[in-house]
Amino acid sequence: MLQKIKALLSGKQKKKKLNVGVFSFTGDEGCVITFLEILNYKLDSCNGRVNFQHVRVIKKINTLDGLDVAFVEGAISNEKELEKLKEIRQKAKKVVAIGTCAINGAPSNHRNFFDEEKRKEILPILEKFHHLPSVEPIGKYVKVDAEVPGCPIIEERFVEVMENYIKEFGIE
Repeated sequence: MLQKIKALLSGKQKKKKLNVGVFSFTGDEGCVITFLEILNYKLDSCNGRVNFQHVRVIKKINTLDGLDVAFVEGAISNEKELEKLKEIRQKAKKVVAIGTCAINGAPSNHRNFFDEEKRKEILPILEKFHHLPSVEPIGKYVKVDAEVPGCPIIEERFVEVMENYIKEFGIE
């Protein structure tokens, strides 16, 4: 509290930033690659207003604490992913499904449509790696606040969602 008062008096108070995480589950990570491309040339308007605090592909140290928005790519196919998704939902104020895998499970959910013979063939692998009986979109397990469609994501829609949250969270 004393530090905040000193910062206010000195005019050196830190600007609030939107704390963002980007997460990837079962999929080809095409949405994360597109996200990196967006960072290169479309998120200039977010410059200085967004703190990317959890993005595995660009940071070594990541944290879930204090997340405002979690952008989640990929479908959920195993127990470990499901646990992580639930932790993300618990920590983040908003969760955004990015890409068709996260929104409807496809194309990562192809094994859901295998015939009985193929299911029996892959069962030992599924059991060995603790896979769930089916591959599902994230919305089956947690509340999703927004979606960015596409495979990979539609860049303009991603930027629009990011800018909407910057405004919603009162970031200047």
